[in-house]
Order: sequence, then C-alpha cells, then structure tokens
Amino acid sequence: MDLTAATAELARLAVDTARLLPSRVLDPVLAGIRLDATGAGVTMSGTDRDRAVRLAGSAIVHTDGAVLVPGRPLADTLRALDEPEVRLAVEGSRLAVRTSRARFALPILDLESHPGVPEPPAAAGALTGPAAVRAFAAVASASSRDDALPLFTGVRLRATGDTLRLIATDRYRLAIAELAWRPARAGLDILVPAGVLTEVARQAAGAAAIGTDIVVRADADRAAISWPGAVIGSALLATPFPDESRYLSAGADATITVEADELANAVRRVGRYADGRGAVTVELGDGEARVRSTGGDDGEAEEAVKATVDGQLTHSYRVQYLADALRTFPGQRVRMAIQRGLKATTITAAAPDPDGLVLRYVVMPMVQRS
Repeated sequence: MDLTAATAELARLAVDTARLLPSRVLDPVLAGIRLDATGAGVTMSGTDRDRAVRLAGSAIVHTDGAVLVPGRPLADTLRALDEPEVRLAVEGSRLAVRTSRARFALPILDLESHPGVPEPPAAAGALTGPAAVRAFAAVASASSRDDALPLFTGVRLRATGDTLRLIATDRYRLAIAELAWRPARAGLDILVPAGVLTEVARQAAGAAAIGTDIVVRADADRAAISWPGAVIGSALLATPFPDESRYLSAGADATITVEADELANAVRRVGRYADGRGAVTVELGDGEARVRSTGGDDGEAEEAVKATVDGQLTHSYRVQYLADALRTFPGQRVRMAIQRGLKATTITAAAPDPDGLVLRYVVMPMVQRS
C-alpha cells in the first residue's frame, strides 16, 4: 500500500475512527485501524466487536492495498504533523508516515486475526441532516452514564408513519425529539447506545451543515447511521424501554418564557455556589426568574433573568440537569411548564423550529430545603 493525501483529512479520519475504538484491550488488534487504499481513495475502519466505524476520504493511491496499524498512535502522529501533505507506504513490517522532512514508522498488525468490520444493515429510513444531528445530540444528553443499568444508557428510536421519535432518560430527566422521517420500510423500534449517537452527531455536523441526509439502518441485532463517506454502527441494547408517556403532562401550574442561553448562563454561574446536593432554586416573580443558591461556608449567589411569567412557583433543580436541558435549545426562547410538588417540569421551544424538529426536555425538581 502506498498513498499520498492531505494531512488534515487523513488526521481527521484517523482521529474520528480511533475515538470509537478501545484504548485498553487484551487484544491490540481490536485497537487497530484498518486502512484500505483503492482507486476510489482511502478508507479507515475499525471495530471492538460491538461498535464499528468506516470513514472514507480522498487520496492519490500509488499502490492498492490494506494494512492494520495501531489506531491511536496513527491518529496522534497524523494530528501532530504541520505539513499539508503526507505519504503512507508499507515498508517491510512497518507503515511509514512520511513528510518532506520526517519519517515515522508504525508496526503492522496481523490483518488476518482482525474480526472484520461488519457491513451495515439495510436502510430503515432517512432524516434531514441538520434536524437529525441536533436531535441525536440533544436526546443522548439525557441518557445515563452508568453501565450497570444498560437500559438507561440507550436512546430509543421508534418510527410511526412519517415521524421518528427519539427518547432517552436516566430516570431523573427525559428528552424526546420528533422529526420528519422518510421510511424505507415499515416499522422501526430499536435501542441504540447513546454514546454512538453522540459521536454520530459530532462527526456528521459538518455534513449536515451542507444539507446531507442521514440514513438510519437496522436489523434484528445491529443499527448503523450513515451519510456520504461515513458509517457508524453498533450492536443494539436488548432491553425493554419504559413508556415515556407517563412522564408527559399537558398541565402546568405556572409557566415561564425565557431566553434559554440567558437562563442557562445564570444557572451555571449561580450553581458555583450550590449546596452539597448541587441544587439551585428558581423562583418565578414579576417579569423575571430569580436563580438562587446557598452553599453555607462557600457563600451564596442569586441572579435575575428577564422572562414572561404566568403564575408564582419556586422549585429547586440539580444544576447539571437544568443547565443541560437549557443548552439543548441554543439561541432559542423556551417555555418552561412547571407543576407543583415533585412533578416534572417540561421545557420546549417557544417558536416552531425551522428544521421541523420538536424537542421536549423533562426535568424532575428536587425537594426544597426549609
């Protein structure tokens, strides 16, 4: 194998591929990146048997071939280069990374012992790129990071007609997104690891900005998300998911309409003085929401944010949960529907979304200290 390519593009491919591979494994082959060079360009791929990634880029290929090399060392080497072009060539038992002034050599791993990167399942349907990227990132943020409860580490994708609903919860908050869906076949109800969707949103953001469609693929065991030049897949989580409808309520004892960024920033600043529970109190007043926290020996803080308020209520929320919820509506004005007692607060956009995305973020309040 022998090719020449733009350093920045190869570095991006290697970094994005390596991010989905394990950093510490008993079998170093699973931490390897496979490079395939053909007349069509270069492809980097890898798998840890659960997740799989395949990314394509442009290159001038002098000699076709395929090699397996340590993933993170390749990514780190390419990312550190400051020349516009780089050449990758097999030299004996090494893959040489060459520039006009330097040479780096990585060991070639046993390609035959690699389990292979599975082909993605057939397409289930397609989404418009900008809406899909925003939905994936927003909903995945509400999932749990606790692997001891795999049920709550996933995002449920359920299609009904021409609408796809995404749902995630960690039991204390819940995010639901609905967006336009162009089905390729009838029926879709799968539970995908939230970390995979977070990575998809990060990598696909550039493609989505130029209007690329995002394709969801699935079979009985695996799911994959693809867009031109990229596919990221994963084994499905085989656990039942709770019915989200019981957490949703159309009623509200008080409402507030406010700029999401302004309230999120106030929560973040005041939250530095939060008590040991990590909580802030939001008090609805005349034309404002007042965010307060009292941390005892650490001091206290309060900040008022202008808002349209209907009703009088005071609730305490965990700083991280409320800030995360508000951050899913960047640059938007939001409506918070608040209920008395320990009932859920629902946050939605105050105006229709230009991409047709309907997003609801539900946050549970905390017991207020007297």
